[in-house]
Amino acid sequence: QVQLIESGGGLVQAGGSLRLSCAASRRTFRPYRMGWFRQAPGKEREFVAAINWSGDSTYYADSVKGRFTISRDNAENTMYLQMNSLKPEDTALYYCAGGAGWVIDYARIAEYDYWGQGTQVTVSS
Repeated sequence: QVQLIESGGGLVQAGGSLRLSCAASRRTFRPYRMGWFRQAPGKEREFVAAINWSGDSTYYADSVKGRFTISRDNAENTMYLQMNSLKPEDTALYYCAGGAGWVIDYARIAEYDYWGQGTQVTVSS
């Protein structure tokens, strides 16, 4: 079992930046692929970014490509999401997620077994 705890959310003006963190409780989360998803009020949860176990492969939704950067530090059991040039449409509850085993599609919610409680990001115009 892996517990994931997000932090770093907050209120920021459009064009600003935030850095989200996801800390894993497991002694090592290295075997797990990790991802960030978000859910805005009245909308379905959607994929934002993902990273493989070693950190050398990353994946992004088109809507955040070029603005967000996902990374991980396996020694610290922590994953990050650097968000730059934030837009009001980025406002959502951001969740980190972890999954193990063979993966078909990093953007698919079903590929992830563990989820955090979420951290709120609000971007004002």
